[in-house]
Amino acid sequence: MATLRDIRRRISAVNNTAKITQAMKMVSTAKLKRAQDAILAARPFAAKLGDILMNLVDSIGENYSHPLLEKRKNIKNIAVVVIAGDRGLCGSFNTAIFRSTNRLINDELKKEYPNANIHLIPLGKKAAASFKNPTASLLKSFPQIFHSLQFENAKEITDYLTNEFTEGRIDKVIISFNMFKNLLVQIPSTITLLPLEQHVSDANKTKFNIDYIFEPNQKDILDELLPRHIDIQLWRTLLESNAAEQASRRMAMENATKNAKDLVQYLELVFNKERQATITREMLEIVGGANAQKG
Repeated sequence: MATLRDIRRRISAVNNTAKITQAMKMVSTAKLKRAQDAILAARPFAAKLGDILMNLVDSIGENYSHPLLEKRKNIKNIAVVVIAGDRGLCGSFNTAIFRSTNRLINDELKKEYPNANIHLIPLGKKAAASFKNPTASLLKSFPQIFHSLQFENAKEITDYLTNEFTEGRIDKVIISFNMFKNLLVQIPSTITLLPLEQHVSDANKTKFNIDYIFEPNQKDILDELLPRHIDIQLWRTLLESNAAEQASRRMAMENATKNAKDLVQYLELVFNKERQATITREMLEIVGGANAQKG
């Protein structure tokens, strides 16, 4: 049975833990607000740019070709970009994306491309240090990407990926990341970064039947904007993952704080019961001793 001193020390330790988790919750709340504003601002731009570019490709037809649009029949090498966090203490955020990526590699890519080599490109410290897949090899790692999340950092990665793709060392690039939906829900998702896939949102499918006048011309516009579209798509996934991580950490710290306070209440109840039992025992000993002297 724990002594009163032991219980008092444990109450103090749990209270200190609750203060730490409460502080981490407040920090995550502030970071989440900035991350949420960033992704909500980036989504419409990324979606509209993709719709416009793919409709431009459609309008030109077969007369236009670009290395980033090249769909290769013989897929030999596939790069899977795994985006995770820099730290733990964020619930199932990291483990969820690791499970989703393993499922993507083992259940989808290996079946669809049985002769292809799968290569991993982890982004974030946890992805670089923790994620391993026996059927995939490590191609390159970017563990410091979230240390200073800037668009220039995303462009450095896309420059590397597009160079590997255009040089023929990679035939397909897929990004696996957590998509931010709201404070409670983060959805493991994947997108194909290279080659660019044609996808026009349902809301815009009927809005591009107008004969626009392009200056200087459609080809020059596409040549300029297609590489930027790749940069924007990777940047969006980084912002999605960052917002999802902060939301997951905020909820984890909120739950940890609540659990710590509940544990303190339970320990205080145990402490009071043990103190009352101690007082009762001491009183019985005093009464017993007095009766013994009288006898």
